[in-house]
Amino acid sequence: MRIIGFNFKKISAERKKNLKGKLEIKSNINIENIEKEKVDIAGEVLKFYFINTIKYEPGLAEIVFKGSILAMPEKSEDIKKILKEWKKKKIDENIQLFIFNFIMSKCNLKALQLEEEFALPPHVRMPKLTKKQPGKVNYTG
Repeated sequence: MRIIGFNFKKISAERKKNLKGKLEIKSNINIENIEKEKVDIAGEVLKFYFINTIKYEPGLAEIVFKGSILAMPEKSEDIKKILKEWKKKKIDENIQLFIFNFIMSKCNLKALQLEEEFALPPHVRMPKLTKKQPGKVNYTG
Protein backbone atom coordinates (compact mmCIF):
# COMPACT_ATOMS: atom_id res chain seq x y z
CA MET A 1 0.00 0.00 0.00
CA ARG A 2 1.25 3.49 -0.86
CA ILE A 3 0.25 6.76 0.77
CA ILE A 4 -0.56 9.35 -1.89
CA GLY A 5 -2.17 12.05 0.26
CA PHE A 6 -2.53 13.33 3.80
CA ASN A 7 -4.63 16.18 5.20
CA PHE A 8 -5.45 17.57 8.60
CA LYS A 9 -9.08 18.65 8.99
CA LYS A 10 -8.80 19.72 12.62
CA ILE A 11 -6.00 20.42 15.05
CA SER A 12 -6.89 21.53 18.54
CA ALA A 13 -4.99 21.90 21.79
CA GLU A 14 -6.43 22.93 25.11
CA ARG A 15 -4.83 23.25 28.50
CA LYS A 16 -7.71 23.07 30.98
CA LYS A 17 -5.89 23.16 34.32
CA ASN A 18 -2.43 23.66 35.77
CA LEU A 19 -0.36 20.51 35.80
CA LYS A 20 -0.17 19.31 39.40
CA GLY A 21 0.27 15.98 41.09
CA LYS A 22 0.28 12.69 39.25
CA LEU A 23 0.03 13.06 35.49
CA GLU A 24 -0.95 10.32 33.06
CA ILE A 25 -0.65 10.79 29.30
CA LYS A 26 -2.89 8.64 27.11
CA SER A 27 -2.70 8.48 23.31
CA ASN A 28 -5.33 6.97 21.07
CA ILE A 29 -5.74 6.58 17.30
CA ASN A 30 -9.00 5.52 15.68
CA ILE A 31 -10.09 5.05 12.11
CA GLU A 32 -13.50 6.72 11.91
CA ASN A 33 -14.35 5.67 8.36
CA ILE A 34 -12.95 4.27 5.13
CA GLU A 35 -14.32 5.26 1.73
CA LYS A 36 -13.45 4.66 -1.89
CA GLU A 37 -12.44 7.82 -3.74
CA LYS A 38 -11.53 8.52 -7.33
CA VAL A 39 -8.37 10.57 -7.83
CA ASP A 40 -7.34 11.92 -11.24
CA ILE A 41 -3.70 10.87 -10.99
CA ALA A 42 -4.22 7.45 -9.38
CA GLY A 43 -7.72 6.21 -10.15
CA GLU A 44 -9.62 4.52 -7.31
CA VAL A 45 -8.01 4.79 -3.87
CA LEU A 46 -9.04 4.43 -0.26
CA LYS A 47 -9.63 7.39 2.02
CA PHE A 48 -9.04 6.66 5.70
CA TYR A 49 -10.57 9.19 8.11
CA PHE A 50 -8.79 9.25 11.46
CA ILE A 51 -8.80 10.89 14.87
CA ASN A 52 -5.71 10.97 17.08
CA THR A 53 -6.05 12.20 20.66
CA ILE A 54 -3.49 12.84 23.37
CA LYS A 55 -5.01 13.31 26.82
CA TYR A 56 -3.27 14.56 29.93
CA GLU A 57 -5.22 12.97 32.78
CA PRO A 58 -6.98 13.72 35.01
CA GLY A 59 -8.64 16.25 32.66
CA LEU A 60 -5.64 18.59 32.51
CA ALA A 61 -5.12 19.02 28.76
CA GLU A 62 -5.99 17.51 25.40
CA ILE A 63 -4.60 17.60 21.87
CA VAL A 64 -6.80 16.36 19.01
CA PHE A 65 -5.96 15.74 15.37
CA LYS A 66 -8.57 14.80 12.77
CA GLY A 67 -7.73 14.16 9.17
CA SER A 68 -7.61 11.78 6.27
CA ILE A 69 -5.13 9.68 4.36
CA LEU A 70 -5.37 8.67 0.72
CA ALA A 71 -3.85 5.24 0.19
CA MET A 72 -3.47 3.12 -2.90
CA PRO A 73 -3.45 -0.66 -2.36
CA GLU A 74 -1.05 -2.84 -4.34
CA LYS A 75 -3.94 -4.45 -6.25
CA SER A 76 -7.19 -2.72 -7.23
CA GLU A 77 -9.23 -5.72 -6.01
CA ASP A 78 -7.89 -5.07 -2.50
CA ILE A 79 -10.13 -1.97 -2.32
CA LYS A 80 -13.30 -4.11 -2.36
CA LYS A 81 -11.81 -6.53 0.17
CA ILE A 82 -10.84 -3.74 2.59
CA LEU A 83 -14.23 -2.00 2.26
CA LYS A 84 -16.03 -5.33 2.82
CA GLU A 85 -14.07 -5.88 6.05
CA TRP A 86 -14.72 -2.27 7.10
CA LYS A 87 -18.49 -2.87 6.96
CA LYS A 88 -17.84 -5.06 10.02
CA LYS A 89 -15.53 -2.32 11.44
CA LYS A 90 -12.49 -4.54 10.91
CA ILE A 91 -9.18 -3.72 9.27
CA ASP A 92 -6.41 -6.13 8.34
CA GLU A 93 -3.73 -5.89 11.04
CA ASN A 94 -0.91 -5.14 8.57
CA ILE A 95 -2.88 -2.33 6.93
CA GLN A 96 -3.85 -0.93 10.32
CA LEU A 97 -0.22 -0.89 11.50
CA PHE A 98 0.89 0.79 8.29
CA ILE A 99 -1.81 3.50 8.53
CA PHE A 100 -1.34 4.06 12.29
CA ASN A 101 2.44 4.39 11.92
CA PHE A 102 1.96 6.96 9.19
CA ILE A 103 -0.56 8.90 11.31
CA MET A 104 1.84 8.88 14.26
CA SER A 105 4.74 10.09 12.10
CA LYS A 106 2.69 13.12 11.03
CA CYS A 107 0.85 13.88 14.28
CA ASN A 108 3.72 13.35 16.73
CA LEU A 109 5.76 16.15 15.16
CA LYS A 110 2.84 18.58 15.41
CA ALA A 111 2.02 17.38 18.93
CA LEU A 112 5.56 18.04 20.16
CA GLN A 113 5.35 21.58 18.80
CA LEU A 114 1.98 22.17 20.47
CA GLU A 115 3.23 20.68 23.74
CA GLU A 116 6.11 23.15 23.69
CA GLU A 117 3.75 26.08 23.04
CA PHE A 118 1.27 25.00 25.74
CA ALA A 119 3.99 24.14 28.29
CA LEU A 120 3.00 20.47 28.38
CA PRO A 121 5.42 17.60 28.85
CA PRO A 122 6.16 15.58 25.69
CA HIS A 123 3.81 12.64 25.16
CA VAL A 124 6.67 10.50 23.84
CA ARG A 125 9.97 9.74 25.50
CA MET A 126 12.70 11.87 24.02
CA PRO A 127 16.02 10.21 23.16
CA LYS A 128 19.00 11.06 25.36
CA LEU A 129 22.74 10.75 25.13
CA THR A 130 24.49 9.16 28.09
CA LYS A 131 28.10 8.67 28.96
CA LYS A 132 28.84 5.08 29.98
CA GLN A 133 32.61 4.99 29.57
CA PRO A 134 35.08 7.83 29.48
CA GLY A 135 35.22 9.16 25.93
CA LYS A 136 32.21 7.12 24.68
CA VAL A 137 28.68 8.45 24.24
CA ASN A 138 25.70 6.10 23.92
CA TYR A 139 22.31 6.86 22.44
CA THR A 140 19.18 5.68 24.25
CA GLY A 141 15.75 6.17 22.77
